[in-house]
Amino acid sequence: MIGNVLLTLGLAAGVFTMVMYYLTYRGYQNTLSLARVGYHAMTISVVAASALLLHAILTHQYQYKYVYNYSGDDLPVGLLMSTFYAGQEGSLLIWLLFTVIVGLILLEYTSKRGDLEQRVMMVFSLAAAFLLLMVNPLLQSPFTYLWTEPSYIDVKNINQSFLSMPFIQNFLFEDPGGGKTFVKISTEFAGVLKAQGIAFNDFVIQGKGLNPLLQNFWMQIHPPILFVGFAMSTVPFAFAFASIMKNEYKDWVKQAMPWVLSGTMVLGLAIMLGGYWAYGVLGWGGYWGWDPVENASLVPWLIAVASIHTLLVQMKSQKNGPPRFIKTNLILCIMTYVLVLYSTFLTRSGILGDASVHSFVDPGMTVYLLLVIFVLAFTILGFGGVAYRWKHLNETYEYKENVLSRELALFTGAVTLIASGIIVLAGTSAPIFGTSVEIRFYNELNLPIAIIIGLLNGFSLMLKWKSTNGLDIWKSFKGSIIATLVLSAIIIVAGGVYDVMLALLIISSVFTIVINSEIAYRIFKGRVSYVGAYIAHVGIALFLIGSVATGGFTENAQVDLVKGQPSKVLGYDLTFTGFEVNNEGKYAFNIDIERDGSKSTAAPVMYIAEFNNSLMREPDILNKFTKDFYISPISYEDSQSRAGDGHSHGDVVLIKDEPHVYHDSKITFTGFNFPENQMSAMQDGTGFEIGAVIEVDHNGQKYNVEPKMVSKGGERSFVGVEVPEANLKITMSNLDASGKVIVSFSSLDGSSSDHSHQASVKQEILTIEASVKPYINLVWAGVIIMVIGFTVAAFRRSKESLA
Repeated sequence: MIGNVLLTLGLAAGVFTMVMYYLTYRGYQNTLSLARVGYHAMTISVVAASALLLHAILTHQYQYKYVYNYSGDDLPVGLLMSTFYAGQEGSLLIWLLFTVIVGLILLEYTSKRGDLEQRVMMVFSLAAAFLLLMVNPLLQSPFTYLWTEPSYIDVKNINQSFLSMPFIQNFLFEDPGGGKTFVKISTEFAGVLKAQGIAFNDFVIQGKGLNPLLQNFWMQIHPPILFVGFAMSTVPFAFAFASIMKNEYKDWVKQAMPWVLSGTMVLGLAIMLGGYWAYGVLGWGGYWGWDPVENASLVPWLIAVASIHTLLVQMKSQKNGPPRFIKTNLILCIMTYVLVLYSTFLTRSGILGDASVHSFVDPGMTVYLLLVIFVLAFTILGFGGVAYRWKHLNETYEYKENVLSRELALFTGAVTLIASGIIVLAGTSAPIFGTSVEIRFYNELNLPIAIIIGLLNGFSLMLKWKSTNGLDIWKSFKGSIIATLVLSAIIIVAGGVYDVMLALLIISSVFTIVINSEIAYRIFKGRVSYVGAYIAHVGIALFLIGSVATGGFTENAQVDLVKGQPSKVLGYDLTFTGFEVNNEGKYAFNIDIERDGSKSTAAPVMYIAEFNNSLMREPDILNKFTKDFYISPISYEDSQSRAGDGHSHGDVVLIKDEPHVYHDSKITFTGFNFPENQMSAMQDGTGFEIGAVIEVDHNGQKYNVEPKMVSKGGERSFVGVEVPEANLKITMSNLDASGKVIVSFSSLDGSSSDHSHQASVKQEILTIEASVKPYINLVWAGVIIMVIGFTVAAFRRSKESLA
């Protein structure tokens, strides 16, 4: 109750603050101090509500539906605290929390810069008020009681001493299929408990817990940083609209630049931390899968990076002439925040439920409409303001471009980044229209754009502001151009890069590194703060080279490791030595690794998660300076399970659209079949099924079949399929939402298969997928260097904004 009161008071204070700032802007007296009081009151309400929710989580107050659904007694403190933002309501609240905190800094920042405060903070308060509306008690507050709507909870989460009491029997329900018993929690039941003098927290003693995929260190780091980036994206929007209100377009660029740089740095860091999490923990075998929700965060980052370069041109040009790209800068700063809101809509509306493993469930029509209103309100506000001033901007600010100028090169680079954003946005939005795009859609269209960006980056730095003599370029950078060609040739030849497009990407990336390094070296002495941009460019170029190495030259192999028998895999000698149960009750499978006299041990993990009764897998990675040896477990069979099964082909990982040959059949996994509303059913804990669509090509004839995973009452089972024409049976044993299924093959007539010789041999066999990922460290090093560069640049621009 107190939490809902605080959120309601915060919403009222937010609306009051916005009105007071507007009145101040209109010239009313004594309203500025009231606006500041209102903003601080809103901030205090949000901080207090957030503290209250965190306290409820840490003290296991399961009377709150949100606390029950996402936390549990068995979680360590760090992960328990991270359940704050594990669900829809909490993640909105932490976004709101970071927004009001950023607003405090912004208030102090703008109060020192003339009449900027009332214009900027009015728009910023509107954004905070919308977020407060999203967690309003009437919509989806994290302080809703568990019994507000009827729900069923497993008796294992109940204090067992109460189950024998007579009044409980009227609320017990059996699930014959799953063999489980549930208690119906409702307003009536809460009243009965109260009448019996039983505190709800004494009755419910355990929550559902946190999804095992989220039970990792990076759950404590990645989401908060992402929401800080989202919160900071509000600031450039506020600055842009503030300039439109005043119809003055020079000072805002210098004032907004430190915020644009900082926000872009934070958002980029958050995106790649998520990639590192996926690479090292979730076992998806890669740091980027073009998942729609990943893309939804990438698009505003691309637009923000584009805005940095055009803002820079305006700052430089207006010192000695008319400012350039004013309309472009206004549009890009507005678009960055609008796209953040659009990504929120995609993630939380339920639209991507079947297309992304990150999305939340359908929140209901009311919240869905509010999300639409949220996006439309700021879209109309921002772009409507630009349209209103368009005629004035066209008539007042005119200029001509010189082809060989840094201004035009930077603008062209910005346009290229925008093109990339449009491509990613189109693919990401495809599920709205009932379709989807393949991963190669993103790769094939963005690869030439990345090449152009690298070349433009280096070329723009070779040009002077306003105009450049073509001969001067060669004289000044002849050594850098030659060094680029030599280094690129060495990398291409030594790395065996025979793909033309990948070779061009390497050349453009090396060109960026060489040019930026040379210029940074020239200006480093005495002006350290001026090298931030060049450092960031080098980081991005290193990231691209690492992406070429890992994306184009990763080697993969699937192998059965028989206990005690060495196997040669991708140049490494692997020996499975057995398994042990670790402190968390997970099975760690020990593998001795030897190569060139160097020995090490890997221990990938598999376990059955009680949360959803499914098999979970955790990879292990052998980190080397020039490569990673990545081992992901697939299945384990002991002597009892293997013996007597002479017709199984063993577990096989089918990757989407990559054919696998078995006997005379070519078998291809083409995608998942998610029946309507199955995502919601899965999140609610009710029965659901997921099919894997598989095409079998046998003797020129194609047959489509669909083995299924069925979940009922918390228990999962798998339904196999038969293809009589191919003498084939396919059984699915697990699936991976990133685009993989694990299946086994057998012959219908009992004829021998690839593993029939193991029928009578009692062995322990661990099936793994191993891969060598060359120069993956360039990816991580590139991100770190990029963040350092952004930080240095933001520090410099922050000091300049005071001038």
